[in-house]
Amino acid sequence: MKHASMRFRVDFDVIEDWVSPEARILDLGCGDGTLLARLRDHKRVSGYGVEININNIIACIEKGVPVIQTDLDTGLEDFEADSVDFVVLSQTLQAIRYPHFLLREMLRVGREAIVSFPNIGHWLARFQLCAGGRMPRTPSLPYNWYNTPNIHLHTLRDFESLCAKEDIEILERRVLDRRGRSGLLARELPNLFGATAMYRIQRGPGMNP
Repeated sequence: MKHASMRFRVDFDVIEDWVSPEARILDLGCGDGTLLARLRDHKRVSGYGVEININNIIACIEKGVPVIQTDLDTGLEDFEADSVDFVVLSQTLQAIRYPHFLLREMLRVGREAIVSFPNIGHWLARFQLCAGGRMPRTPSLPYNWYNTPNIHLHTLRDFESLCAKEDIEILERRVLDRRGRSGLLARELPNLFGATAMYRIQRGPGMNP
């Protein structure tokens, strides 16, 4: 579900900053394994990628990245509770059939989770929908409505509302503009000027592992 672009490279920069050295990682929808290979080389992490696409799985193997083929919509039943330090879901949440279920599964398996997604509330997407009357296409949402893998597009406010409902504690938020920068407008008006949202989360006090 991931592909090479500036936004994903910036996405990876933030994830690398948040992940502790020598942490145990589970990267969901890991694509071709670029992120795990980078964390292995830069932060000495260990862990697995989870991916469904066979071509991406082959690419992971070529990079020496351990990978498991499975469908994220079925959950993470093969992984024990608290078995890793971080579960990463980069630019994939919007393509999951039951996002709330997967978030709970991530926080069952991991001590913390890192989630990033494109913000449908960005001003450019709003403008295209209002002025043109068509589903928006932006650098962070490059697909047409008929071939997009994204089935649950959402805003920052939507995600934070879901976290509150599911008793998920937000530890840190980073909002990036279209150029991958955390500028003043993205910080002050994140739901309007943030193109990519990134969250570091953990279980709330009422959520059992």
